[in-house]
Order: sequence, then structure tokens, then C-alpha cells
Amino acid sequence: MSEGGRPARRTNRAAPSGPGAVIPGDTAETAFPVDDLARLVRTMVQGSFPPMWVAGEVSQFSRHRNGHWYFTLKGRDASLRCVLWASNTWRVPTPPEEGMQVAAFGQFDVFIGRTDLQFIVRNIEAAGDGLWRKAFEEVKGRLAADGLLDDARRRPLPFFPRRVAVVTSPDGAALHDVVSVARRRNPLVELVLVPAVVQGEDAPRSLRLALDRCYRWGQADVIIIGRGGGSREDLWGFNDEKLARKVAESPVPIVSAVGHEVDVTICDLVADFRAPTPSAAAERVVPLLSDLQRETRRLARRLADAASWRVEEKRRRLEVIARRASTASLGLVTRHRGHLAGLSGRLNALSPLGTLERGYAVVTQASGSLVRSVNQVQPGDVVSVRVSDGAFTSRVEPGPTVEPRTP
Repeated sequence: MSEGGRPARRTNRAAPSGPGAVIPGDTAETAFPVDDLARLVRTMVQGSFPPMWVAGEVSQFSRHRNGHWYFTLKGRDASLRCVLWASNTWRVPTPPEEGMQVAAFGQFDVFIGRTDLQFIVRNIEAAGDGLWRKAFEEVKGRLAADGLLDDARRRPLPFFPRRVAVVTSPDGAALHDVVSVARRRNPLVELVLVPAVVQGEDAPRSLRLALDRCYRWGQADVIIIGRGGGSREDLWGFNDEKLARKVAESPVPIVSAVGHEVDVTICDLVADFRAPTPSAAAERVVPLLSDLQRETRRLARRLADAASWRVEEKRRRLEVIARRASTASLGLVTRHRGHLAGLSGRLNALSPLGTLERGYAVVTQASGSLVRSVNQVQPGDVVSVRVSDGAFTSRVEPGPTVEPRTP
């Protein structure tokens, strides 16, 4: 130390070149401002360490309300503060668990506010399929709890769909495969493309919007959703829980065809039918035209046979019914004939005509009134006399039984 407590000038550094040259930080007068030093350190760190993978144990994991993930990677004797910005969390299928061994890809940086060294993470991989399998099973468990994986809710595919909606990328190989197979099998089936992003951060939302358009349109008999092969990260959008629930809402049968045969996604598990490839989906959905023609002929024969059998059956039943009706009608006529005969006898006994046949007559005055008493007529009156076989007029003559009425 020099007199006055000031640090002694160091003499082991090279002298600055040029007259009046000043070295920043060499003296109190040339001290570095903290802001400048922090920026310098940040520049040196960023320039010295390229992006790299760093392995360690996850500790002190926390998720900020703005979506950022903060955690520490621990080694045996050291630790590294890490942050994964919200804009990159879509790359990681699920947050890592405390104590999980992971490899984080990122780059060193310095937080200017505290001049803290931190590792800016862009992606995280766990040992084996750790994070991916964990995320897959979590989503699968929630869907199973809601009954969306039950076989009982799966619907059969239509035998002859007139119109098939294909939800996929307009530029991908999947669309080409579906169109090629469908045209070869049956050119009468109409294919309608509903374009969507099938890879990356925007894929789940784009696929959900495409399905919404299909549902509102309402003209498709069946829907194919999928894409061609790719890496696990490329296909991960089809493991989105919201997309799976949107698939389950489909008003028509839906076929999931994602990747290759070994690739199984959440979308496959919820769909009505899982095809191992887009080509296989087209094979399953679009029937061969020759098969349709053959089936049509077979159904026509069955219909004709059924119609003939039905007509013959009805004819036999009509014959039986006719015989029963004839027998029943004869019995009914006989019973009613006897009943009518009895009624006829009773009516004949009570009928005035029957009385006339027994020798009685009906006498009426010129006005048509019945003559019930000798007091109703006088000598000289003309009356009508009705007997059993006709009627005649008669004039009343005085007699011992007829007394003239007094005026």
C-alpha cells in the first residue's frame, strides 16, 4: 500500500502505448462504471461459450406467473442457475420433477441487473423418454378418467362415405398419399382438404381450428386427421390434450393417421379408428369401387329374394285369413238369420197388418183420423176402411148400434 492508504500502482502490466493513454479500471480515477462492467462481462461470457448441453439434477424448480421456468442444475460440488423462458416451454412436453436427472440445452448469459451468471435453457431432455413419457401418461390418465378412451364410444366407419375431410398440411406427403390411394380405389369419393399446421408450437391450435371448421361445415361423412412421419418432437402436437378433446367432440367418425406404424399418439387413442399411416387411413376409409359394385349386386339379389318371399308369405296369410273370414261370416249370417226370424215373428204378431190378416179392419175418417168409437161418426159420413188386401170407402148408415149425436 502507498502512503494515504491508496493502492500502489501495479508495475507488472505493459505500459500503455501512446502518449497519455489511460487503462480503464487501472486507477480510481479510471474506475469502471458498474453498468459498463456488467455489459462487458456479459459480452465476454456470450462470446466465450457457444450453445451447449449441460447435465445435472433439477433442484428448486418454480414456475413464474408469466410462464417462465426457474430452476437449478446441481452437480456433485457445484450448481448452475437456469431459466427457460415462456416462449420456449412448448419445446418441453412437461415440467421436470424435483431430483430428475436431465440434460439442458442453452447458452450462458449474465443478468445485468445483478451481474448474475445464468444458463438460458432452450430445451430439456430427461434420461430415456422421461419427460415425454411423463407428459404422455399424464394426458392419457386425464382422458381415461373422463371416459374418452373407452372402446364403447368408438363409432364404426361408414361403408360408403361420399365425402371425406382430410385435416393435414397442404404441403405434406400425407395429403399426397391419401389422394393417391383414394383415387386409385374409388374416384367417386370426394376428398376435401382442411389445411392445418402439423408441426411446431402452432400445430395443436391450428389442428383444433381445422376440426372446428369441419364440424361447422357438417358435410363430411368421415374425417382423416394426421401427417407423415417425423421425430418425436415433430409429432408431439398430436399429443395435445385440448386437441384430443376436440377429436372426441367430432359429430362423425374420425380416423387418426399420425406418423408411422410405431408412432402412437394421444390423438390415435381418442379417435374412432387408428391407422398406422395416412395411406392406411385412405385404404380403410375409401372402399374399392369394384367391391361396391359387387356388394350392390349382392344386395339387389337379396332384396329381390326378400321381396318374393315377403309377397308369398303375405299371399299365404291372406288365404288363411280369407278362409277364416268366410267361416266366421257364415256362422255370423246363420246366427243373425235366426235372430231376425225371431224378431220377424214378434213384429208380425205386433204388426197392424197381421191384425188385418186375422179379419180386423182399420177405419179412418175423411180427415185421416182413426175411428175408435161409434161416437166419432154419424149416419151419412163417408169413412175409409182398410183390410188386409186393400181399402174401400163406406157410408155410415143408421143402425141399432149407432146413435146419432145430438146437436
